[in-house]
Amino acid sequence: MSVVITVAPTGPIASKADNPHLPTQPEEIAAAVAAASRAGAAVAHIHLRDEHGRPTADPGIARRTMDLIAERCPILIQLSTGVGLDVPFGPRAALVELRPRMATLNPCSMSFGGGEFRNPPAEVRRLAARMRELDVKPELEIYDTGHLDACLRLRDEGLLDDQPMQFSIVLGVAGGMAATPDNLLTLVRRLPENAVWQVIAIGRSNLALTAMGLALGGNARAGLEDALYVRKGELSPGNLPLVERAIRLAHDLDLSIAGPDEAEKILNLPVR
Repeated sequence: MSVVITVAPTGPIASKADNPHLPTQPEEIAAAVAAASRAGAAVAHIHLRDEHGRPTADPGIARRTMDLIAERCPILIQLSTGVGLDVPFGPRAALVELRPRMATLNPCSMSFGGGEFRNPPAEVRRLAARMRELDVKPELEIYDTGHLDACLRLRDEGLLDDQPMQFSIVLGVAGGMAATPDNLLTLVRRLPENAVWQVIAIGRSNLALTAMGLALGGNARAGLEDALYVRKGELSPGNLPLVERAIRLAHDLDLSIAGPDEAEKILNLPVR
């Protein structure tokens, strides 16, 4: 059995003050992604920052980042439309016009730490329909049990294909489900039968729940978006050690690592 390893190098929250190795500029992000690709990551989950390190949906920055990554490695690009809590939904949704192979589709609004993550239902439906028109595969990020139900309603309305649906189960965000084994099992048991999925555990539970997700048949995501520390009290010196750690977990479970071509088939990406 092969598993897909995704690198998430940046995210929307942390800054270089939190970890000086966090890549924020296009060249830094591309270099981090290329190193992760050489190690075995097949997908890159990309958040964008402006020149001041703030989350942005600037299409020019997105295009440059995607192009720099494509020049360096064959990794599959998954562009986040979550972007950041202070970025309006319209510019976030417009990123799919760049036609990455995949993009995030967040089905629900929610409290997110000390802020609000706004995803109005009508706008989510329009985005899902537009992604289908553009052959951009949705990465469905679910932070609670009701988010799964919202995704299944989109499927039943014909806005999402189920061949297969691609889920990221996000645990540990204040405002969503806590990062516990019980919560992971609850969601995994309720996923559609043919779904592909990965667990994204934020912070100190990252390693244990990544291992649990792999053991349960999921894929894995690693990077500074999800965990700034490689072990207790030790900041990770970049994304690569976290990606290598996830790959070691997979190998220890006798799982093989999918390259981009195999990952494309596992995730059933639309043919371009």
